[in-house]
Amino acid sequence: MSALRLAVRVTPRGGRDAVEGWAADPAGRPFLKVRVAAAAADGAANASLTALVAKALKRPKSAVRIASGETARLKTLEIEGLEPADLAAAFGTPPGA
Repeated sequence: MSALRLAVRVTPRGGRDAVEGWAADPAGRPFLKVRVAAAAADGAANASLTALVAKALKRPKSAVRIASGETARLKTLEIEGLEPADLAAAFGTPPGA
């Protein structure tokens, strides 16, 4: 199994940790909207994001890493051992899929 890439838009200091569903950018590319309670300081929001996504997908935290966008709101996660069907089961079907 290879790694699956997932685009995520993160809202730090969002009051709670939650996945808010799918949206699409102006070009029509889907991304997952996620809010985390942690502030974007010292990597706390990134750590909360990877832990939340790993828990939702029932994967170990070590299977989820930030591939790009470490300091941006829009990030690309790389998740080991995940199939597109697993993604749809956890978060619903992305728009345009």
